[in-house]
Amino acid sequence: MSKTTIAIVASVSALTGAVATAALFSTRERKVSTSPSTPPYVVPTSTTPPAPIPQPSSSTRPISAPVDPSGLFQYGFPGPISDLNSTPSTTSVFDRRNRNPLWVAEHITPTSLSMSGGDRRHSYFVEDDSIPSKFRARLQDYQRSGYDRGHQVPAADAKWAQEAMDSTFLLSNMCPQVGDGFNRDYWAHVEDFCRRLTHDFPSVRIVTGPLYLPRRDADGKYRVSYEVIGNPPNVAVPTHFYKVIFAEDGRTGGNVSLAAFVLPNKPIANNKPLTDFLVPIEAVEKASGLEFASKLPEQRRLKLCEQIKCSILVREYAERQKNLQGKAPERSSRSLSVARP
Repeated sequence: MSKTTIAIVASVSALTGAVATAALFSTRERKVSTSPSTPPYVVPTSTTPPAPIPQPSSSTRPISAPVDPSGLFQYGFPGPISDLNSTPSTTSVFDRRNRNPLWVAEHITPTSLSMSGGDRRHSYFVEDDSIPSKFRARLQDYQRSGYDRGHQVPAADAKWAQEAMDSTFLLSNMCPQVGDGFNRDYWAHVEDFCRRLTHDFPSVRIVTGPLYLPRRDADGKYRVSYEVIGNPPNVAVPTHFYKVIFAEDGRTGGNVSLAAFVLPNKPIANNKPLTDFLVPIEAVEKASGLEFASKLPEQRRLKLCEQIKCSILVREYAERQKNLQGKAPERSSRSLSVARP
């Protein structure tokens, strides 16, 4: 989805979960209600006494309702239930309806990435038995589906211990992703970009998750449409994925450099600038129904791509896999510079 298309989609109401462009969401605007043309009370003057303020009647009694809707809870709470789950390398919330995570958070540092206690060869994809059986994604859902089991927190970010790496292979950390051209290519380059941030920041937190965004059909109307894999159909295929990045300067109460990216779940050319997918955090919040930095004061916020050069380094997938343990691969001389002006 081009940035122009994202801008068009952003004009759809929040209920459709549209992604906005930076121009549309560069600042948060709050509408200030205007006073009615006729004041609701008489302005006090020296000759006009102030109007009396209405007081509740002393005879007011609580309404005695003949029904009790909350009585339903004696049989159970319908939900939604988000299945908050923590592992050594991830913290996540699961979406029971779509059988995908709503978001998965991770934390990487120069120290964590320098450790090599985990080996991908000893990790296996497994179902997450912390999710009720009728709501979880299953291994057979991905069989012959045409989609990869796409990590939201990549295994390469958790190689500091085998248990940490193993936890990234839970299906609750997966979403169906297009393989060639995305999961094994551009998406992997974005994951590498996040790791390289630890060269400039001592602490980096990343939140990753799926989106299901509308697109405009031939009749001019916007609709949300996505595939569901499995037999019977079980796991939704997201239309897009987001990453929200918090790059911390390491000081208590220090500055945090923020960035949010939204990428379509489809092949992306490796020469595509990363900032083509840069959107304001508010756009991801509106599209996902989540909030990511509500407790971070404005005075501590910086724009990540104005602090460092946001770019991807193109490496072959096989080379990246070979180097999940041990020495990092040599950096390619081919760097796609996408720094903002």
